Amino acid sequence: MKRRHLIYLSLCSALLAACSDKPADGSAGGFSGIDITGADYANSFSLTDHNGQPRTLADFKGKAVVIFFGYTQCPDVCPTSMSELAQAKQLLGKDGDKLQGLFVSIDPERDTPEIMKAYMGSFDPSFLALYAAPDKLPEVAKSFRIYYKKVEGKTPTSYTMDHSAGSYVYDAQGRLRLYHRYGSGAQALADDVKKLLASS
Repeated sequence: MKRRHLIYLSLCSALLAACSDKPADGSAGGFSGIDITGADYANSFSLTDHNGQPRTLADFKGKAVVIFFGYTQCPDVCPTSMSELAQAKQLLGKDGDKLQGLFVSIDPERDTPEIMKAYMGSFDPSFLALYAAPDKLPEVAKSFRIYYKKVEGKTPTSYTMDHSAGSYVYDAQGRLRLYHRYGSGAQALADDVKKLLASS
């Protein structure tokens, strides 16, 4: 019986170790977000911004990048997430200009460049909205493991979009590091970005 008890304790210790915040490289992370360093997805993109400029992740080297997938007519999740991102930038103080917010549209039917530019401006003018051609969007979403689905409304243009609600966070070298769940809060995001910037 004693031997079984020791085996049980060993298994519990192993499970607790597997659920720790320590990143894969063994260093002390202490992040609020989920550490996904080394993940084999969401590592690159080639999209167009709301100014008509082609963009890749490499364009933002030297900055921490936060990417969120959503749509401009979203009633709650998207504006909440973008507001928290703007607040996180303010909380960073003088390092705020080292944070780049990116919003990828999952609604190419309605999200025109003009609409997306105005939408970004309501949160922070430095944030960029990105879009893919409708036939390319499924491929982009798959590469980022993003779920989205059109939900029909009462009229052809009053539909909504079900979608993933978290954000990906990249360090200043363009490496995917964290996943922040919806509602994590601006302070938690700012603290994590500050740690990433300090370690770059």
